[in-house]
Amino acid sequence: MYFGRIGDESHVKEIKKPKHCAVDCDFLFFVSMGISMIFITIEIFLAPVKQTAGQPKETLRSDYIFLLFECVLGVIILLLPTIISRRFKFEIPGLVYILFLIFLYASIYLGTVQKFYSTVPHWDKILHTFSGAMLGAIGFSFVNLLNNDEHVVMKMKPGFLSVFAFCFAVTLGAFWEIYEYTFDGLMHLNMQRYELSNGTPLVGRAALADTMGDIIVDVIGSLVFVLIGYWALKKGKPWMKNFEFKKRTPKEGVAK
Repeated sequence: MYFGRIGDESHVKEIKKPKHCAVDCDFLFFVSMGISMIFITIEIFLAPVKQTAGQPKETLRSDYIFLLFECVLGVIILLLPTIISRRFKFEIPGLVYILFLIFLYASIYLGTVQKFYSTVPHWDKILHTFSGAMLGAIGFSFVNLLNNDEHVVMKMKPGFLSVFAFCFAVTLGAFWEIYEYTFDGLMHLNMQRYELSNGTPLVGRAALADTMGDIIVDVIGSLVFVLIGYWALKKGKPWMKNFEFKKRTPKEGVAK
């Protein structure tokens, strides 16, 4: 038995892509980022360069510079799905794109700009769990795109697809932790929560707790989705088509 397509295409109607919803979400994200970048740029010139001795911890100019960098990076990342789909001529499922937008908005705008990471309990862990599941879905989609390619002779079974999706999600989660570790060192940040809010450094297992917690919930999120996906593929459940990337013909436009 091999896996050719997600679900039974003969019994499933064409999935309607929620384009209007995607456009609205795009607009909300761009407006939020644009307004934020204006105010952050102003704060860069007003913020102190160094921490004042004996005073409560302040937001420094370097903090605002990094915040501006994250906003710009978020806008660039938002453009990647369209660029990649045009370049490699495939159609991005509407549901996957909406989930991607939600994650970007929740992590960059709400999490970083609006400081949900500091003010909302477990916001970081919620997003890591969500991203694990989302990346698992994207992993399924990419390998299924290859599986359905007419030039690929060997077709992959649901078990291999599931293992690939899981490894794909966990690997990207690990790269994110490398990103946090790198910029914590370069910009003197505290994304990996290795010190308390008052600047006191943690020691031993306490210093590793945030990073390991992030990796663990990444694994849990991706594993849950992968197990559900494996079951759906074995049973031929049609709802998995919501996560299926499709090749576009030359006459088709880019769909989100």
